[in-house]
Parts: sequence; structure tokens; C-alpha cells
Amino acid sequence: MFTGIIQALGQVQTLAKRAGDARITIRTGKLPLADVKLGDSIAVNGVCLTAVVLSDVGFEADVSAESLDRTSLGALRTGSEVNLEKALTLSTPLGGHLVSGHVDGLGKIVQRHEDARSVRFQIEVAHSMARYIAEKGSICVDGISLTVNQIEGALVSLNIVPHTLAETTMHTFQIGHQVNIEVDLIARYLERLLMKPQAAAATAPNPGMTLDFLSKQGFSV
Repeated sequence: MFTGIIQALGQVQTLAKRAGDARITIRTGKLPLADVKLGDSIAVNGVCLTAVVLSDVGFEADVSAESLDRTSLGALRTGSEVNLEKALTLSTPLGGHLVSGHVDGLGKIVQRHEDARSVRFQIEVAHSMARYIAEKGSICVDGISLTVNQIEGALVSLNIVPHTLAETTMHTFQIGHQVNIEVDLIARYLERLLMKPQAAAATAPNPGMTLDFLSKQGFSV
């Protein structure tokens, strides 16, 4: 799990394709690695990756075919900047929101304009993701926890303050740029919870927690 608060900007050293998947090597810049062990998770542009090789200046991770298909990692090149965050611990301040590092899909920057010292972005997401996004709710864009200013259909509007622009890759975003989108965890689980019991039963012999069960326990649904 992560918070969506970017800890450092890293840089891609290599992205080597390997029989359908890939191995990525990241220079981690100011991200401290002293407490990172082999097998630990690090979010790269919002994608949870497992460190399989560690060095004094960075790490290597395998990128599955699923991650290459669903995220923008496959488009990275040598020298590309990436947002980095280590997995949270029980003592980590939750400054953003709970982020799993499991990307739901890609969004596209369709508008960018200055607004005083901030920059306003409009991102187009898939209609299948838009239903999970709410005004003033949370969204994760390339690993960055952000507040949704407005949503109209599948267009998400965001206001980005100078600090976020300076400390993340968002200063490089231009119209047409693709970004990794992770919707709020609560929205995904809430939809599953509110499915009709027979829909859940189709994938599991015991539907477990159902609306009828919740009602009998005194919950208003």
C-alpha cells in the first residue's frame, strides 16, 4: 500500500524487453534505500513493482505483460523521469489517500492551462472508470494522490499547486500525454458490495456478505 505522496523523482536507466515482459532499472535520486530490502515494493508512476536487484543508486524490477498492457510503463525510455514512493508502514503519515499501486487504466491529458501560480489539467479517462470518480474525491495519477476538482462525463479536472508541479513529473505533462489512473479503493469495493447477491454467487459458492445479511445486522443499505 502507498499514500500517493511522491517521495522522489527517479530516472529510467534501462527498460529491457524480455520474452513478452520487461526488466526496468531505476536510478532513485534522493529516495533513501537504506531500509529497502529485496522483495520490497516501490511504486513507479503509480505502479507497484517489486525490487529484485538493489544497488547504491537504485533498483531493478520486473514488469509483467499485464502491467505493460495496462499502464504507461512500456512507453518509458532511458532518461525518462518517474515518480517514486516506497510502501507505507504503520508509522507512515497518511498525507494522501490509500493507494494500492494497481493501475485501473490509462488517462490522457486533453487540456492544460495556467491559473495564477497553479496549473489546471483536464484528463480524459475511460467511461468504465469514470463512474468511480467523484467531485472532491481522491484519484491517483501516475502515483500522485490528487483531489478531483470537477468531473463531467469522463473528463476529470485537477488543480495542481506549484509544490506538486516541482516535486513530481506533472511539470512535464502536455496535451496528449498518457497517465496511469487508479481510482479510489472504497469506490471499487462499494460497487462489489452493492452487487446483487446472485451476481456474487456466480463467482463463489458462498456469497458471504450480502445486502440481505447487512440489513439483518442493522445496517441501512
